Amino acid sequence: MLGQLHDLDLQLLRLFVTVVEAGGFSAAQGVLGLSQPSISQQMAKLETRLGYRLCSRGKGGFRLTEKGELLLQATRALLLQIEQFRQQANGVAGRLLGTVRIGLAENQDSSVTLRLAQAIARFRQRDETVQLELTSAPPAELERLLLEQRLDCAISYFSGNQAAFDYQPLFEEPQRLYCGQGHALFEMTQMNREQLLDTDQVRHPYRFLKQGEPFQSRRSSALAEQIDSALTLILSGRHIGYLPCHCAAPWEAQGLLRPLDPTLDFSVQFTLARHRAQAPGEALLAFVEDLGAAFAGA
Repeated sequence: MLGQLHDLDLQLLRLFVTVVEAGGFSAAQGVLGLSQPSISQQMAKLETRLGYRLCSRGKGGFRLTEKGELLLQATRALLLQIEQFRQQANGVAGRLLGTVRIGLAENQDSSVTLRLAQAIARFRQRDETVQLELTSAPPAELERLLLEQRLDCAISYFSGNQAAFDYQPLFEEPQRLYCGQGHALFEMTQMNREQLLDTDQVRHPYRFLKQGEPFQSRRSSALAEQIDSALTLILSGRHIGYLPCHCAAPWEAQGLLRPLDPTLDFSVQFTLARHRAQAPGEALLAFVEDLGAAFAGA
């Protein structure tokens, strides 16, 4: 039986609500970013703290007990009261308070960096005392931090398939296929698609594209999760691969990279992602508004 309510209890109660809303332990894995054994262990911990069983999870599927149903109603009411209190406290005297934690994709174009800076400048003109925390990471890491609710929002390229997120398009980033100096294709004045298909291409598991890159060669002996790593492999002159045009531009200007078939160019949609279960505070909503204004027409 619970005595005093601790932070750990609140974490376990939030997990309990998420499991119920997802429809079971297995379905909740993607939302929580946790393995099924880990979810089961934490649910067992909550049941031990409470002193009664919350659900059955056997061959008949996931089902709440009567006490579990009552706890679900009480927990939802508690979490709503906590969020209402937090929003009211943060909005005292109309001043924006608290912390806004923002995730950013790495290797941003300078124009994107400038727009982000403009959004921050607009936000700082408000009546606010807000701690802004910026974190740069690959898309997979940003998605994990969002799932764990360790970020309030993130700007990157995502698949858009994560049911736990809301997505707001911001801008597109052009991508191009390149080879490096010393590659067999580098000096060719004409090349055909068959020659490209036989080249060794860098694969990019860091990309969150629904349909993958528009060109895939028959061979790949190189894997790169980050743009800098892909660039290094392409500059070796032994691989071709996709790069954001702005990242390749200075190397192309030095004559060290060459763009290949322009019909294979494509663009990556960058979005602002937020966790649906994470109620936004006034400070975050204000920052998102300023962000939208900075990227309007991008």
